[in-house]
Amino acid sequence: MVRRRVLCAAAALVVVAAPASAQVDLSGSWNTRQHEDQPDRGPGVGLGDYTGMPITEGARLWAESWDAARLSEPEQQCRVHAAHYIYRGPLNLRIWEEKDPKTQEVLAIKHYISTYEQTRTIWMDGRPHPPEYAPHTWMGFSTGRWDGDRLIVETTHIKQGWHRRNGVPASDRTTMTEYFIRHGNYFTHIEVIRDPVYLTEPMVKSQQFELNLRALPERNWLWPCQAVVEVATREETDVAHYLPGRNPYLASSRKAANLPSDGAAGGAETLYPEWITDKATAAQNRSRSAGSATGPTVARVPTDEVRVWPVQSNVYMLVGPGGNSTVQIGDDGVLLVDTKLAGMSDTILAAIKTLTNKPIRYVVNTHDHDDHIGANEPIAKAGSTRTGGVVVGQIGSSAIDTAAIAAHENVLKRVSAPTGTTSPIPFAAWPTETYFGDHRDFMFNGEGIELVHVANAHTDGDSMVFFRRSDVISTGDVFVTTGYPVIDAARGGSVQGILKALNTIIKMAIPSGAQEGGTMIVPGHGRVSDEMDVVEYRGMVTIVRDRVQDMIDRGLSLEQVRAARPTLDFDARYGAEAGPWTTTMFVDAVYQDLMSARGRR
Repeated sequence: MVRRRVLCAAAALVVVAAPASAQVDLSGSWNTRQHEDQPDRGPGVGLGDYTGMPITEGARLWAESWDAARLSEPEQQCRVHAAHYIYRGPLNLRIWEEKDPKTQEVLAIKHYISTYEQTRTIWMDGRPHPPEYAPHTWMGFSTGRWDGDRLIVETTHIKQGWHRRNGVPASDRTTMTEYFIRHGNYFTHIEVIRDPVYLTEPMVKSQQFELNLRALPERNWLWPCQAVVEVATREETDVAHYLPGRNPYLASSRKAANLPSDGAAGGAETLYPEWITDKATAAQNRSRSAGSATGPTVARVPTDEVRVWPVQSNVYMLVGPGGNSTVQIGDDGVLLVDTKLAGMSDTILAAIKTLTNKPIRYVVNTHDHDDHIGANEPIAKAGSTRTGGVVVGQIGSSAIDTAAIAAHENVLKRVSAPTGTTSPIPFAAWPTETYFGDHRDFMFNGEGIELVHVANAHTDGDSMVFFRRSDVISTGDVFVTTGYPVIDAARGGSVQGILKALNTIIKMAIPSGAQEGGTMIVPGHGRVSDEMDVVEYRGMVTIVRDRVQDMIDRGLSLEQVRAARPTLDFDARYGAEAGPWTTTMFVDAVYQDLMSARGRR
């Protein structure tokens, strides 16, 4: 009896000693209640109705140019609602906790969202958010913490999506803070959405969910999507959109909203009741509220460091000053795509040493710009070429004391000097293995390597490198995520070549069923991407090209094209007013290229 009392007392002490917490359990199957905002969340509001949204001028142009026929593109058919939108529609939501099997601490809270079969992970173990060059996904990267009985979630790394299904865009720089608050058999989900590209201030949305006590397996909807060709006559270079001012559906939809057209067109100032009678006061309210809340942060890369990011299989991306480098490692040694800026060799070699001690066998140059070939000479000298002993005896050992440098023949033409002049590029940095035509392939580290040349894109010597088994494409500067495409006309670049290169990447890449992942893509500058990121970028370039072409056809001069701002809806994401490649330079390059093509007809 005494022993039993002692054990009970000890157990009571354990319970009392446990930390008090107001956390609640969100686990269970939940149904969304759509009694609020039903037209928006169900059938969707009309085209051109952006009421209640603090959108920018660029977002408005993007939305007014939106043609829903774009969703019939094979690459768009299986796209998913991004995390900041997916909870708005009809769905079944299942929530559960994943715990450490030894400590029973909650490692993550999981959401299965029946719409598009998405499984979302909210990490609860204190891990940081990934760096800015990490891939983006539809659900993003989420971390959570408890504040009393409220679960607060911060999400970054979300793919480009929309804030409203009628074309209002959400950029890939959108972040979100969420609050999950349970009250009995209900919980409220509040989102604070920040988009520095397309929103002038945070946008707040809320949804209600009810616990489903009769959840059955057959109520978990499935979404086996398979893209098909829906429009047989569509050319690969076509992207459905309306030219500015030519969308025929805006007026009727805005009339149905019972608001003046500029009110239905959205903007932060229209959110205030006094806007209709006192627009100046509404504008002041907007300026006071803009940017009033801060959101989750993304780790920035120090400008003087090189970081290693695992892309897929045995392929890695080196991020740092200059363009991105891509590294493939294996038993045969190292293949390096692009060597960054001059002076970066020691840092690059040190980064590679963290992956393998094998020698560098190949350097591949995607083109001849300094930020991609600057460290060719010292990095090639740090490697060695594999060859047979008899050959060594014939050509001398010096031939194998350096890695081979492979590139398209136009790169060699650019870096070598015309007769009678001296090249600014050291001879040891020149390509030693060149190819002509549009393709070269070889086997290295047990993997097929394809060099794919696209003529007259960023330059006339661009090569994309396809690692077939790893399913990774290193694109060079024909695709970047940091700005508008650089069209180096002096080196043979053109906007039509850029579009051909982007369409080639889309043909080569195969995404997963949810239109993310699958083939991973290392851009010349920026973050790791997949096919959907290239599709969005291709859409931007195509729309700008079509707008400039229309202006040329209407007889507008270059100065008039600039004044018309054909890039307005993309400038906040890709534009630059200063630096080596500005928005004006991009527009000028597109204009000059299209004018030259017109003269050749």
